[in-house]
Amino acid sequence: MHRFRNDPTLAVPVFPGSHIATDGHYIFLCGLTVTDIQGGEAVLGDIAEETRWVMRRLTRMLEYAGASMADVVRVDIHLTNLDTIHTMDAAYAEFFEEKRYPARTCTESLRLSGGSNVEITLVARQPENSDG
Repeated sequence: MHRFRNDPTLAVPVFPGSHIATDGHYIFLCGLTVTDIQGGEAVLGDIAEETRWVMRRLTRMLEYAGASMADVVRVDIHLTNLDTIHTMDAAYAEFFEEKRYPARTCTESLRLSGGSNVEITLVARQPENSDG
C-alpha cells in the first residue's frame, strides 16, 4: 500500500506533493534544497555547505521513514553550475560508505527553487523491519 507523509520538521509543501512516499518496497524522498530548510538560506552560495545541509536533512527524513543512507539506491542531483560538481561530490561522498555509492544522475539546472545551487532527490530500499 502506498503511504504519503510529510516530514514534521519541514514546512508543509507549497506544491501538490509529499516529502515522503513509500510503496512497501522503496522510500521516495522529494527533491530538497537549502531554502526548504529553516535557516538554510545562511549557506546559500557555498555549494559544499548547501550539499551537507540537504544531505543531513535527507538523512533525517530517511530515519523518520525507518531507513538510513545505507539503504539508498538512487540519487538525482541538480546543480545550477556543473563546474561545482567536484566540490559538491566531496561533500556528498561524506554521507556514504566509501565504494558503496548509489546509482546517480547529476545535471545542470540553471534555476532552482529559492535561489539554491543544489537540489537532491533520493530513493532508498525500504528495510524489511520498517513500516515506512
